[in-house]
Amino acid sequence: MEKLKEYVSVKDEDHFYHQGAVELLIFNFLLILTILTIWLFKNHRFRFLHETGGAMLYGLVMGLIIRYVTKSPDVESGTVYECEKLKSGPSTLLINITNQVYEYQYKREISHHNVNGHQGNTMLQKMTFDPSIFFNILLPPIIFHAGYSLKKRHFFRNLGSILTYAFLGTAISCIVIGLIMYGFVKAMVHIGQLKQWEFHFTDCLFFGSLMSATDPVTVLAIFHELNVDTDLYTLLFGESVLNDAVAIVLTHSISIYSPKENPNAFDAAAFFQSVGNFLGIFAGSFAMGSSYAVVTALISFMHLTKFTKLCEFPMLETGLFFLLSWSAFLSAEAAGLTGIVAVLFCGVTQAHYTYNNLSADSKMRTKQLFEFMNFLAENVIFCYMGLALFTFQNHIFNPLFIFGALVAVFVARASNIYPLSFLLNLGRKQKIPRTFQHMMMFSGLRGAIAFALAIRDTDSQPKQMMFSTALLVVFFTVWVCGGGTTPMLTWLQIRVGVDPDEDLKARAVSQSAPNLDKNTTKAESAWLFRIWYGFDHKY
Repeated sequence: MEKLKEYVSVKDEDHFYHQGAVELLIFNFLLILTILTIWLFKNHRFRFLHETGGAMLYGLVMGLIIRYVTKSPDVESGTVYECEKLKSGPSTLLINITNQVYEYQYKREISHHNVNGHQGNTMLQKMTFDPSIFFNILLPPIIFHAGYSLKKRHFFRNLGSILTYAFLGTAISCIVIGLIMYGFVKAMVHIGQLKQWEFHFTDCLFFGSLMSATDPVTVLAIFHELNVDTDLYTLLFGESVLNDAVAIVLTHSISIYSPKENPNAFDAAAFFQSVGNFLGIFAGSFAMGSSYAVVTALISFMHLTKFTKLCEFPMLETGLFFLLSWSAFLSAEAAGLTGIVAVLFCGVTQAHYTYNNLSADSKMRTKQLFEFMNFLAENVIFCYMGLALFTFQNHIFNPLFIFGALVAVFVARASNIYPLSFLLNLGRKQKIPRTFQHMMMFSGLRGAIAFALAIRDTDSQPKQMMFSTALLVVFFTVWVCGGGTTPMLTWLQIRVGVDPDEDLKARAVSQSAPNLDKNTTKAESAWLFRIWYGFDHKY
């Protein structure tokens, strides 16, 4: 007891808080390195490694140092003590050690196989983020910025194709990855690497749903810098934006799918319950986000009229805009919906309605604010991915499972892009060329969403294997596929240096559009949007 009392002291408590400052300093240092690297890459037009790949590389090196250089200062922290009198885990635990009472709060349940030699290393513990930080703090600004920065004309011109790739394509990817991984799992069971009861078909579908979340941030940044053909950029960007939302809700729906008898058997009641849950959550989140955006638009409209003069104070106007947008996310989470989906459609609706009601200063401030928040959040996540390879304490790397995941990801992407493009071209006036399809197939990178979904639940051994594998797939796609974007564009001879507005005007002139400003969107949009455009323009 005297030895335990010596370790649990005020000095150790100060040391714990100092390590918190060290953690923030490490991330601050990594971001500074990333920013300097971005400047270097842009200055020398270096496109073989994107800033996100550089951030991951720096995080990888820092994680290696933290893992093998720092040592556990507290030999008691990794020790498991038996408390036979406790029947459940209390939220707060008071421990009396030689007449000194210490308060401990519940953090999470740890399986016996997860207790290892690094459990007492407080530095590794501090560098392991709570998964809620990703979903509640880092992902919302990334998703909102994607919706708020959407180029509406180009997006809605391809709305039908984007919705097809995002919804039907994501479902196809999920099923194909799930089936392929189930085959590899059966092989692993056959050779004795897994037990029959450890990995079910629903686990494979869960892995398929999280790996279906594409995040071609590297490719899109290069597309934007080179001004690649607007239709290709719009198809890839639109798919990735909506695909993230679909993958998040799909992952949740699969996680609650629970057949009553055999986990590997099909249960119709559980299946339809999951489908209903998917549709309900997606529709509810869409309505929640859009409603907040409409309210913000009405408030902004009143600011520009005689009712209020808040537009004379851009700082207050921007603050109100930000807080109402954030409220869409929080309200959806509080209502049991998906905040990520809500904040995405809040951003899309804000861009369409609210943005035009803002003062000139607030338009510039909101654009810069969300662009900056997106930049920071994205690079923090990619830095952490590099760190997590060494700081996460319960990795399970299985070569056969990793190889199966890489095969499944590329086969699923091909099964998504090529068949759907063929079907879409049957009804499109502006066909999707074969070169675009090859580029979209190559651009199916995995990134922040797949990582965040995988790290959300790592309690069981199958989920730990999924997380470790997802991390390696992200590394491979960002470094290899992201780095090969420019050579692939050259090889496929895809147009670059295209001005989006000039391209839109040229197409309108070729179609003899009588009124460019009003009729371009209406004439060239997907039929689904033309219905909405008529309603929106009239009312």
